[in-house]
Amino acid sequence: MEFSSIEEVRSCIDQLDSELVKLIARRGECVKAAARFKKDQDAVRAPERVQKVIDKVRRDAAQAGLPEVIIEKVYRTMIGAFIDYELEQHRDLNQ
Repeated sequence: MEFSSIEEVRSCIDQLDSELVKLIARRGECVKAAARFKKDQDAVRAPERVQKVIDKVRRDAAQAGLPEVIIEKVYRTMIGAFIDYELEQHRDLNQ
């Protein structure tokens, strides 16, 4: 990508952020649906699944030319937030 001004860079970032928010919202819908299939909080936390996801996105990042440490930090934060969300969903479903 080539940019001729900081405004163009910022505009691109803003557009990408909007797309990312939509994708993360879709991921949230999947997380909410997953809560229905999990029998307890340990199944929600699923550390083995978390590690599989981290390993996969690290490979994807490497192929895309993104430092793996960046994607791992982003995903660990996002997954942590979604685990909290899914635990809430799971509690609501099982009351």
